[in-house]
Amino acid sequence: MFQYAATSGSQASSIYGLILPFVLMFVVFYFLLIRPQQKKTKSRNQMLKALKKGDKVVTIGGLHGTIVEITDDIAVLRVNDVTKLTFDRGSISHAIGETKE
Repeated sequence: MFQYAATSGSQASSIYGLILPFVLMFVVFYFLLIRPQQKKTKSRNQMLKALKKGDKVVTIGGLHGTIVEITDDIAVLRVNDVTKLTFDRGSISHAIGETKE
């Protein structure tokens, strides 16, 4: 009878011993991988919302241009004095600065 009580307590501690490493791995992954990616995505979405006409931007493909028109989904960029190209708003990698028009 005492033997049974001792083994059930031993089994409970061994279950915690098995689960604890997985919990610790999840916590480490959260703080090293998941949370920084969420912050990066949030800041990129804020940057895309803040874009306006006249901002200098770089697309994901590396094309530099100035925003001529911008809607919820589309951005028209002036690449040089003559050429205007239409891109999805999400294809803008980052904003460089603002020009005075």
